[in-house]
Amino acid sequence: MDIFTIILILLVLLVFAIKGVKILRPFEKAVVERLGKYQRTVESGLVIIIPFIETLKKVDLREQVVDVPPQEVITKDNTVVVVDCVIFYEVVDPFNAVYNVVDFYQAITKLAQTNLRNIIGDLELDQTLTSREMINTQLREVLDEATDKWGTRVVRVEIQRIEPPKDIVEAMSQQMKAERMKRAAILEAEGYKQSEIKKAEGDKQAAILEAEGQAEAIKKVADADKYQEIAIAEGEAQAILNVYNAIHEGDPTNDLIAIKYLESLQKIADGRATKILLPAETSGILGSIAGIGELFKEGKTAPDTGKKAPGNVKEDPVK
Repeated sequence: MDIFTIILILLVLLVFAIKGVKILRPFEKAVVERLGKYQRTVESGLVIIIPFIETLKKVDLREQVVDVPPQEVITKDNTVVVVDCVIFYEVVDPFNAVYNVVDFYQAITKLAQTNLRNIIGDLELDQTLTSREMINTQLREVLDEATDKWGTRVVRVEIQRIEPPKDIVEAMSQQMKAERMKRAAILEAEGYKQSEIKKAEGDKQAAILEAEGQAEAIKKVADADKYQEIAIAEGEAQAILNVYNAIHEGDPTNDLIAIKYLESLQKIADGRATKILLPAETSGILGSIAGIGELFKEGKTAPDTGKKAPGNVKEDPVK
């Protein structure tokens, strides 16, 4: 065998080695076709195929991103907004990913744009701006269901931008400014209201405490007056009792009592009153006075002085 034949054999072996030996990385899988027909799906690692008879198509299993271009979408209240989003997906079935879709990137982009129009078209502008999470969830569910036959799984969808027209943005800015001023006015009014309520409650409490203090003072004064009146009444009662006891211990005669009656009548007569009130027992008093007159006529001795009454005392005119 000459050297040319050896070199040719080596070249053929080299070509077979290059074409027939493949290495798949850990994040890759591959589909093997033999003469244009699906043969098998191979895992990562060293893969040997028959050169020129079998072909290998690699599929990346890592999570990938599709940037959906911005597009104009009309909301339910006929407002045009510019929306764009990003889609995160991963291949779960290499066979479906290779044989069920020609251009996955273009397919999922168009699908996302179409469904984005449908979802935002059912929302008003305010809902669109405040419901990004809801839009993300609905769009992901729709895309995940539609791409299931493509051997992919949509991991998540994120809305990057929702941009209303410039005049709408200015109107919204003015509305927010007015809303903030309104809330500031409400808070100020509420603060003033609370302040007035607290002040009124304070005045009320002060008035109640003042009234309670006055009532307590009046009660103490009344108690003091009551105790004073009781003390005076007890003193007068004791004085009357002492006089009563002294009178009974002294055993006064009727004559002495009659003289006291006369002295009392004299004091009454000295007053400025135009009327003189006489006791109801007038006859008894007059009888006592008559008895005194008889005593003086007979010249009897007075009980207290021991002297004789003058004999020339005239008879009482009253008798």
